Amino acid sequence: MVKIADLYDLTHTTAADYLRQYTYPWEALKGISALIEELGANLGEEYPQVSEKVWVHNTAKVAPTAFLGAPCIIGAGTEVRHGAFVRGSALVGENCVVGNSVELKNVILFDNVQVPHYNYVGDSILGYKSHMG
Repeated sequence: MVKIADLYDLTHTTAADYLRQYTYPWEALKGISALIEELGANLGEEYPQVSEKVWVHNTAKVAPTAFLGAPCIIGAGTEVRHGAFVRGSALVGENCVVGNSVELKNVILFDNVQVPHYNYVGDSILGYKSHMG
């Protein structure tokens, strides 16, 4: 079986220390909410809390028609486009694209992940530069 250490480059996520606790990716899924809340409580002022347990980096762009459910962290340079539905438990890395009509639930997106349109990503961990067409 493929292990976390073989599958992911952990230098491209704020979840690196968390993921190192586990052998297989699916083992990490159950604690994503708690991880986000812990990370969010320690973020700097460049991550304002836009609603309860939702943090968005100052350089991220979130469309006014997107929904960000808690807990959620949106990283620097990330774009959350029109109609995106982040149900919660979403740790979105830096320079990501969460496109129109995309739904996220209980996920970790490493840096530079692109989920550009009409995708459902749930109970998943997408590694550095992943692209969902």
